[in-house]
Amino acid sequence: MNRVKITAIRQTVYPDLMEKYENPIEHACEVHEGQVWISIDGQQPEGLCDEAWHTMQRFVESLARGEGNFYDGWMRNPMSAMISCNDGFRPVSFYLEIE
Repeated sequence: MNRVKITAIRQTVYPDLMEKYENPIEHACEVHEGQVWISIDGQQPEGLCDEAWHTMQRFVESLARGEGNFYDGWMRNPMSAMISCNDGFRPVSFYLEIE
């Protein structure tokens, strides 16, 4: 199986939505832009947020098996994917690629 590199590319924050809808929490997201994890055998890397993993897991597993070309040519590099976590207040975009 391939090793899959997971890179945190960008985090967007919506303070207006947080103020209107979110209960204040101290450590909502510990991910920082530029952070990198390596998935071995399609497994969740240590230290990667569980919720982020749930949104990207099937893509990582597919890439680990050497599959790609998601959505018929979506990505310039067919052996990659750009996935965002499901935090509606501070989503992080992750770039997945075979290492």
